[in-house]
Amino acid sequence: MKKLSLCVVIGTAFATLAGCQATGDEYAANTYTAGQVNSRQAAKVVEILAVLPARVAVDNTQNKQTAQVAGALLGVVAGAFAGGALGHGHAAPTTALIGAGAGGVAGAAAGSLVNDTTLVNGVSLSYQDAGNVFNSAQVGKVCEFKPGKAIMVSTSPTETRIQPNATCPPVAK
Repeated sequence: MKKLSLCVVIGTAFATLAGCQATGDEYAANTYTAGQVNSRQAAKVVEILAVLPARVAVDNTQNKQTAQVAGALLGVVAGAFAGGALGHGHAAPTTALIGAGAGGVAGAAAGSLVNDTTLVNGVSLSYQDAGNVFNSAQVGKVCEFKPGKAIMVSTSPTETRIQPNATCPPVAK
């Protein structure tokens, strides 16, 4: 019974590793780096014309590396346990060691299954600025934006951060 429950826990851990994903929150218009805080940034009022759902590919390398390390560690534990359980008498330490090595390799390989990029929810904002129409794709939720006036912050000449001008309804508990 203990062997079965440990296998279930280890299987669940590997399934969780496969689901590691970046949230993309660091790319949202209302997220700033420490270097951008308390610094002067150009801002202007723009007119949002349309808000459309979009998907944004974000870097997931850090989560992949974490999954590889965690997978290797889980694999070592699971492999040692399985190897020790399969070995009898004096052979048990040797089979546990072999199992730990094989489990570590298998766990790291399982962690490698996590993608280098992941898709997160975003918005495609069509807006008017000084008589010209532009589009800006951003990480965020459709409910955070609505047609109408919004503040656009520019931290560089090519970056547009249109700030949310609406509030999403509270999540029901």
